[in-house]
Amino acid sequence: MFNDQLLAGRRILVTGGGTGLGKSMAARFLQLGAEVHICGRRKIVCDETATELMDLHGGRVVSHGVDIRNAMAVDEMIEQIWTSGPLTDLINNAAGNFISRSEELSPRGFDAVANIVMHGTFYVTHAVGRRWIAGGHRGNVVSITVTWVRNGSPYVVPSAMSKSAIHAMTMSLAVEWGKHGIRLNTIAPGEIPTEGMSKRIKPGDEAGARTRAQNPMGRVGTMEELQNLAVFLISGGCDWINGETIAMDGAQALAMGGNFYQLRDWSDDDWNKARDSIKAQNEKDRAARG
Repeated sequence: MFNDQLLAGRRILVTGGGTGLGKSMAARFLQLGAEVHICGRRKIVCDETATELMDLHGGRVVSHGVDIRNAMAVDEMIEQIWTSGPLTDLINNAAGNFISRSEELSPRGFDAVANIVMHGTFYVTHAVGRRWIAGGHRGNVVSITVTWVRNGSPYVVPSAMSKSAIHAMTMSLAVEWGKHGIRLNTIAPGEIPTEGMSKRIKPGDEAGARTRAQNPMGRVGTMEELQNLAVFLISGGCDWINGETIAMDGAQALAMGGNFYQLRDWSDDDWNKARDSIKAQNEKDRAARG
């Protein structure tokens, strides 16, 4: 679909690029000739991903260990990247989410999502954007959101609130920064199964069987589809797209709302099982960070 060197000369930062959707997009950018930077809290995971991608595709992947919830650490990372030249594109992918009855949420649980998704995304966008403006550089920001920024979602209220903030940021900065040649858009994918996220928001259905049964097209999404859409949005193929959220979900949000309303039928036992599954995944991730 794309010319082999479509992204040659581009320098792209993918947050949360060590695993899942971020890793997949980083791989595709690398294949198309870009220099790719990836960041995440688990530096060792990002290092391993960088090595793996360069072994597979050649090119250059630079790994950064950073907690994007820390604005100062974010600014230091972006300043370090800028020492060898400005970024051309930013992919805001880092996120966190889990299902919970809202009355059972703790402030710590809420903050765990909001600090990464809302605060962290702004910190990175702001650190990159103000340097683009100061240097007179054009740029692209593509953020990964969710279809329920348009209609909310029960049982994932911290994510619904935080992703809606990114949606608002994208529209707002598209207008404010458009005069600088800076575009901001978002992709709102439907379900693309990944181990960590699927266990937190689809426990017991990690492979997406329920989604397949409910989706108008009878399937979940693929990494390749996400890769292709992300590449298109930064490719220069249509630079007049600005401030938009593009749903990629086989029309599921149109048919079913695209959210977690179906969990209203869960019993206490269902919620207890989900909580245990989420806890086990969290412990697995903490062990990996250790």
